[in-house]
Amino acid sequence: MTGATGFIGGVVARKLRARGDEVVALVRDPGRAGYLADRGVELVAGDISDRASLVEAMGGADGVFHIAGWYKVGVDDRAAAWATNVDGTRNVLDVMAELGVRRAVYTSTLAVNSDTHGIQVDESYRFVGRHLSLYDATKAEAHRIAEARIADGLPLVIVMPGLVYGPDDPSSIGDALRQLLRGRFPAAPRGSAFCWAHVEDTADGHLLAMDRGTPGETYMICGEPHSLLEAMTLAARVAGVRAPVGIPDVTMRSLAPVTGLLGRVAPIPPAYTSEGLRVAAGTTYLGTDAKARRELGFAPRSLEVGWPPVVIHEQSALG
Repeated sequence: MTGATGFIGGVVARKLRARGDEVVALVRDPGRAGYLADRGVELVAGDISDRASLVEAMGGADGVFHIAGWYKVGVDDRAAAWATNVDGTRNVLDVMAELGVRRAVYTSTLAVNSDTHGIQVDESYRFVGRHLSLYDATKAEAHRIAEARIADGLPLVIVMPGLVYGPDDPSSIGDALRQLLRGRFPAAPRGSAFCWAHVEDTADGHLLAMDRGTPGETYMICGEPHSLLEAMTLAARVAGVRAPVGIPDVTMRSLAPVTGLLGRVAPIPPAYTSEGLRVAAGTTYLGTDAKARRELGFAPRSLEVGWPPVVIHEQSALG
């Protein structure tokens, strides 16, 4: 595994160990991954930029999960994003081919399709144009690399999560929820919508892709679509706090050019940076998981079932 110390990868590792699989995780600092070792995960020090460490970690593996990725909104670190999402993916897939690993799952994202303008697209959709964020653009390039390796015969399955939520979520959505609970998320764009899937279900989707997925195929493991305003209004109702006000998308977009100036004098949450507003203001990252449900047995819980326990957990953690 790569990405075993991450939000999705940590759950995948736990589920693999719970069912009795031997798991080897490539980690940058084994000293900070003791909780994985406590679960019986073998730790190999290395990085996806280091091919030698990849060879050591993959040697003798029956399958590979490549989940590691650079995911930040509003942070313009092009070198890090490219090194991890693009060059790192190329290294993992090339070493896998060299070693003759028989099966692998690569974690892509619905974001490679950019704004779908309210349409739920399927796995056949191909976006052409300029992406909205550095994350989207680099993951799209990595997705193309994965498809090229499949065309060359690599036994790879691609999964495409949407918005992944859960307790202790380190992403911008987790941050937005915690800001809401603190009374610091007063507004949300009316048109922004995503496909929401609990991290536990997303991890299950990864295991199903490894066990049942057809090599060469892509599966959206993304859950049902909901607007950001709808999700945050539900969270506010569960927590008993003030719900955000829905703001027209055009109004949110108009703020994007000035956030750079504001950021020079005061810290701005990622959701309100220039890139964050471009991504959030009326954008829809939507896909359909019908294929994954049909072929893999993917069965994510609804937002109405999965979101309230997460809200309660975060509220309790904030005290």
